[in-house]
Amino acid sequence: MTPNDVALVAIAAALVLFAGVLASAEAALSSISKARANELVRDGRAGSKRLLAVVSDTPRFVNTTLLLRVVCETTATVLVTLVVVDVLAPSGAGTASPATWLEVLAAAGVMVVVSYIVVGVAPRTIGRQHSERVGLMTAGPVTALTAVLGPVPQLLILIGNALTPGRGFREGPFATEAELRELVDLAAQSRVIQSGESKMIHSVFELGDTLVREVMVPRTDMIFIERHKTLRQMMSLALRSGFSRIPVIGENLDDVIGVTYLKDVTKRVFDNHEAETTERVETVMRPALFVPDSKPADELMREMQARRMHVGIVVDEYGGTAGLVTIEDLLEEIVGEITDEYDSDPVEVERLSDSAVRVSSRLPIDELAELFDVVIDDEDVETVGGLMAKYLGKVPIPGAEVTCEGLHFQAESLAGRRNKVVTVVVMPASEAAAGETSANPYGAEPAGYGA
Repeated sequence: MTPNDVALVAIAAALVLFAGVLASAEAALSSISKARANELVRDGRAGSKRLLAVVSDTPRFVNTTLLLRVVCETTATVLVTLVVVDVLAPSGAGTASPATWLEVLAAAGVMVVVSYIVVGVAPRTIGRQHSERVGLMTAGPVTALTAVLGPVPQLLILIGNALTPGRGFREGPFATEAELRELVDLAAQSRVIQSGESKMIHSVFELGDTLVREVMVPRTDMIFIERHKTLRQMMSLALRSGFSRIPVIGENLDDVIGVTYLKDVTKRVFDNHEAETTERVETVMRPALFVPDSKPADELMREMQARRMHVGIVVDEYGGTAGLVTIEDLLEEIVGEITDEYDSDPVEVERLSDSAVRVSSRLPIDELAELFDVVIDDEDVETVGGLMAKYLGKVPIPGAEVTCEGLHFQAESLAGRRNKVVTVVVMPASEAAAGETSANPYGAEPAGYGA
């Protein structure tokens, strides 16, 4: 090995070490929040002001460290390859000989291992374990290097975006959401935050990637009321369905003209008792919020908060009604299912008498057929609730009754954020009480509602 080779190896080692320092600085600066930097400034820590300036514009400074780290690693790899080929390659061998290629591959393998350990693992671990100390120490040099390089990193990002199909990232793709997610996981593993809090934070990230169509109540599950129905019928539907805000339709479900609120109806009836039967729901309804089904969920939440509206009508690309979304649906994407005091765990099967059985609305119709020793040949639906909805032509609500397939069904209790029927009483049609109707219209009054 000649003195020149020794010098090249020393330069390569120095470059690798400097790349490791840059990797440690990158990990530390990405781990420190602006709030924590402000606390360090208040404590009077040395270098805290420069650190605050860095974390206030993290992508800009991280891009600088990334560029310099790539330069150092690449240059070191080239230098080591030159030394290995010069020292180990047989004399007189051509540059394209098999022996030369083996030396190049050997040099590349050595540098991969060295870079992975010295640049990739150890420095990043130190940077995250001692983020404050490393950040305070490296904030000044990183700021100086960023000033020296000037617009070079940003120019390279613009070139990369121009060559990349689709829309690029103005600040570069290096400070990513994935890194923030990793920080959350690290905090959960270190017991800095609870696992439930970690899941909630991840849900917040996912909310921005969630479209309204993924969280809405589908059209087939919507409860609605016609514009010509009376306030009494609206109160009846609200009490039976468990919803206090119900869309008002004109000719059909694609013609939503507003939303009626139980509070408005109750106030109107309290002020004028005759209005209960003389006024229509369209006289007290409010304007509806129409939302495209492709709208991001987080944007819709901000809009609903700003406009103080809890219900939105989701429309598809053709302008038809696709479903309904509430602010509770959006919140539950973050915090999980919300239940109240009236919710209970549904039973699968409960024998009420020799002929009557209470079943879950989700019970498969095959199991129901076995219970009553009948044949239910229906390929359109799979559950008891689906069977009722098919023959009713509407979403079942408590009190709704229908007779089909030789059985009589009566919907009972509600539960869940969408107030779906969860239990149904089933008995043979021959055992049903005399005088029962095949279906209970939505406009009808529930049992026990006074005249």
